[in-house]
Parts: sequence; C-alpha cells; structure tokens
Amino acid sequence: QVQLVESGGGLAQAGGSLRLSCAGSGRAFSTYPMGWVRQAPGKERGFVAVSSRSGRTTSYLDSVKGRFTISRDNAKNTLYLQMNTLKPVDTAVYYCAATLRAVTTTIVPEEYDYWGQGTQVTVSS
Repeated sequence: QVQLVESGGGLAQAGGSLRLSCAGSGRAFSTYPMGWVRQAPGKERGFVAVSSRSGRTTSYLDSVKGRFTISRDNAKNTLYLQMNTLKPVDTAVYYCAATLRAVTTTIVPEEYDYWGQGTQVTVSS
C-alpha cells in the first residue's frame, strides 16, 4: 500500500511560480515510478510530468516543457513539481500518483495505482 499527500497548491498570477510537494508513505518510496496528473474543470485528467524510481528519467507534457520540473528526493520520501511561468491554462487540480507496474515511467493515468487527494492550482491572468 502507498499513501500520497499533496501540498503546495494555491493561487498564482500568470508568470508566477508554485511548487507542489507529494509526501509518500507505506511502501518504500524509491521502488515506484511516480507522476503528476492534472484535471481542469470539464476536461479529462491528463499527465503533466513523470519520474522514474531514481528520478533520472523524466517526461513532460509538451505544453509544460521548459516551465515545469519534476523531481524527487527519495531520502525524504517526497516528489516535487516546480511550476514556473504559470499560465491560466495551467489551472487545474493536480494529483500525484504512483504505479507499481514494472515500467520505467508511464504517461497513462489509468496505469497508476495510488493517488493523492489532489491540490488546486489556480492561475489568474
């Protein structure tokens, strides 16, 4: 079992920054790939960024490349998403997720087994 708790969401102005954190507990943190997934009102959830177990392999949604950075500190059992140059289109509920599949990473939300409760990010223009 894996428990995930996000923090760090809130309100930001366009061009601003926020950092999301996701604390994991239960199963050893370094044993599962993780990702950030977001869901905007009226839209399906979609991947934002993913990380391998070590953090050395990452992937990003094209629209966030160069603006967002995913990282993890396995010693602190924490996953991060640094979001810079925020845009109103980034407004969504952001979830961290973990998969127990034997993959390096996955961008398919349905392949994640455990989810946090979500944190709201609102970007004003």
